[in-house]
Amino acid sequence: MADGVLGSAKQEQLQARMAQLGINEADLVEKFVQGSGSGGQKINKTSSCVYLKHLPSGREVKCQKTRSLSLNRYYARVELCEQIEEEVLGEKSKRQQEIEKIRRQKRRRSRKQRAKMLDDKHKHAEKKELRKPVEY
Repeated sequence: MADGVLGSAKQEQLQARMAQLGINEADLVEKFVQGSGSGGQKINKTSSCVYLKHLPSGREVKCQKTRSLSLNRYYARVELCEQIEEEVLGEKSKRQQEIEKIRRQKRRRSRKQRAKMLDDKHKHAEKKELRKPVEY
């Protein structure tokens, strides 16, 4: 997977990660599919979407993050590594931790928390009111 778009350091890092997880290039089935979604005629004519299947684990990844085929190949392999790493190590991946963080942020606040937040907003509004110039 040698491309001029990606830096050699990133490619080497990905190869090392794949080797650490026991993923061989020979075990991957790679197909290029026409993308979908918004983008008009161009997206319907080019095959920039990458489909990867890891035969030993049966994991499938489909990636269409960018318009570049080579970048999508890289991102698909990174996604596959994350999925297999999560399965092998049994720990929560960075993506899973981010999802849980967002879930915690969106969780409904209790009445006490909501009242405190609104009280703080009212105090801040009063401070801003004092900044206005006085009219005679």
